[in-house]
Amino acid sequence: MPEGPEVETEKLHEAIHEELEKEGGAFLRTIALTTAMLAALAALASLRAGATVNEALVLKTEAAVLQSKASDQWAYYQAKGVKSAVAEASRISFEAAGKEAPPKFAEKVQRYEREQEEIKTEAQKLEKERDEKNAEADHLMHRHHGFAISVAFFQVAIALGAVAALTRNRLVWWASLAVGAAGLVSFVRAFL
Repeated sequence: MPEGPEVETEKLHEAIHEELEKEGGAFLRTIALTTAMLAALAALASLRAGATVNEALVLKTEAAVLQSKASDQWAYYQAKGVKSAVAEASRISFEAAGKEAPPKFAEKVQRYEREQEEIKTEAQKLEKERDEKNAEADHLMHRHHGFAISVAFFQVAIALGAVAALTRNRLVWWASLAVGAAGLVSFVRAFL
């Protein structure tokens, strides 16, 4: 006589485990796929963030060089102004002594003033170019921040995906997708 009811539980137990494995396996594959896509997007966003900040730094460097050249032009402008003042003072000294000043002093004053105008035009041109480079660099830095924010969103989404895989929690996986979508929106907006 058997000691207890003979129910074939071993096959039932295996069937339950197979169903759990199928469900869990498909879910884990879905999480792995979405996490891989998020990682690829994070890599792209990271590359764009690095590229835009490098471009901005190059433009800032070029702007600094232009500022230096403009400063040199303004120093040259002032030197011509000093030379003009010296020539004018020499001319006035002759007149104060009751003598007629040689025409070379008046010619020098006119020449220096003409040269000053050319120098001023060049300095202003360099400053304008500097300002354009700075504005472009500032715009690139703004884009860089957008890319950097998208990288942060993608990293959080990947972390949530890992938590979802470990806990097999669909709600956490949906949160991962939502944060990843926010990262994608930030990534696209950074191009605009």
